[in-house]
Amino acid sequence: MSTAHWLANFLDAQAAEAGAAKNTLQAYARDLTDFTEWLERAGKDAASAGQTDIEAYLVHCDAQGLARSTRARRLSAIKQLYRFVFDEGLRSDNPAIQIKGPGRDQRLPKTLELDEVDRLLEAARATGRSEADKLRNTCLMELLYATGMRVTELVSLPVASCRGDPQMLLVRGKGGKERLVPMSPPARQALVAWLERRDAAEEAAKAKGKPVSAFLFPSGGKTGHLTRNRFFLLVKEFAVTAGISPERVSPHTLRHAFATHLLAGGADLRTIQTMLGHADVGTTEIYTHVLEDRLRELVFDAHPLAQEERRKAAGNTSSDGQ
Repeated sequence: MSTAHWLANFLDAQAAEAGAAKNTLQAYARDLTDFTEWLERAGKDAASAGQTDIEAYLVHCDAQGLARSTRARRLSAIKQLYRFVFDEGLRSDNPAIQIKGPGRDQRLPKTLELDEVDRLLEAARATGRSEADKLRNTCLMELLYATGMRVTELVSLPVASCRGDPQMLLVRGKGGKERLVPMSPPARQALVAWLERRDAAEEAAKAKGKPVSAFLFPSGGKTGHLTRNRFFLLVKEFAVTAGISPERVSPHTLRHAFATHLLAGGADLRTIQTMLGHADVGTTEIYTHVLEDRLRELVFDAHPLAQEERRKAAGNTSSDGQ
């Protein structure tokens, strides 16, 4: 079986058995194509490559100046490919099993202050060419901040899951796993207002013989719903209107703000893990680092011994001034 068939079968298995999202499959395809093309230039293929070949490819990636996270992702894709072909009996060995990756840089997630989120929500309410656009933009931002959904989960949300003024939304996340996320009163109000306008537009389109959309945020494009890229650009527009640097704001920033503000408000990590749809609580623990400075300030301001030290310092200052 050729390398091309290996890749095709691997991607099919990831989609069918692991429930990998479209973006994940595209990332696998890009990374593995780069690896196999490098092998071809070296006169080899995936079927004959050994551990030293894979390690040489990683050295090549490092020499190109690729980030540690990119190299780690590429090795992960290679490892999963060879695990698949070994399990399927296409190779009698797994040449990638003993290779350790460079690891990933632990970058603290970018987040926003509460007042910045408020300004973004206000900007969404005021941004749009029509009243319908403004209601849609408000609903998008309210739902994103209230639930912490991933961008793909939000823009592809089925309208059927939003009927009846629900207090909880059923969200289908990575790997097809479902979870319930609660909605705040402002998010529910924004949802009701948008549904009313959306359904009226759908009825008018239906009367003209046009198909009815299954999505909460329909679009005439190929996907049938608002795209990730379009929403990304909308969020940048809201940031400009709100007086916040667009470089600091993305849909994912709102997801981080959701988690950080919940943690600051006293929510436990397991609850936040469930709402974010993280498979491992270790992924959620990164948000504890975001709060370290705030917790330190809290201890310095509220701890009895710290308060006593400040009183002593104030007393010494008074004595020196006499």
